[in-house]
This record gives sequence, C-alpha cells and structure tokens, in this order.
Amino acid sequence: MAHSHDSHSTYHGTVKGYLTGFVLSIILTAIPFWMVMEGDFSTSVKFWTISILAVVQIIVHLKYFLHLDFTHEGKPNTLAFLFSALIIVLVVGLSLWIIYESNAMMM
Repeated sequence: MAHSHDSHSTYHGTVKGYLTGFVLSIILTAIPFWMVMEGDFSTSVKFWTISILAVVQIIVHLKYFLHLDFTHEGKPNTLAFLFSALIIVLVVGLSLWIIYESNAMMM
C-alpha cells in the first residue's frame, strides 16, 4: 500500500533555506569570535554584542532549521515549542529562586 505525502502536510526546508540558515549561522558566529580575538573592544561591548547575536542566532536556527513560524502549517509546532520553553524557564527559574532563598534563610 503506497502512502500519500499529501495527507501529512509537513514542511521540509529547501536547500536554499538550509544554505541561508547555514551562512547566517556562520556570520553570527564569526563576528563575536573576531571581536574576542581582536581584543580591541571593551568588555561591555563584547558582552552585549555576543548576547544580541546569540539571540539572533537562536531565532535563525528556529526559523531555518526547526521551521518554527506562524504560518498555518507551523503554528501548532511553534506554540508547542513556546509553551515548552515557558515551562522550562519557570521550572529552572523558580528552582534557582527556591535554592537561593533557602540558602539565605540558613545563613
């Protein structure tokens, strides 16, 4: 029995999309690497540049490699990812808060 791919409208990226994501990832990695190796920038400039480019790189990976977007096909996956990320941030953040407060009470 042959399976039709039309029944499962999954989105798979194109070669162009993967190459775009790859090139952007290389650029977003090379810039902070160059800044650190050059050594001419202040610590705060390096920190903020690396932080901002890290967030941009996360967005590039989510869009080009994980195909998370708000189109009709990608919206359920994107919302599931965002919900999972929220739960993880809450669990980790609140655990750290509890540990910090427990340590403060014991001092």
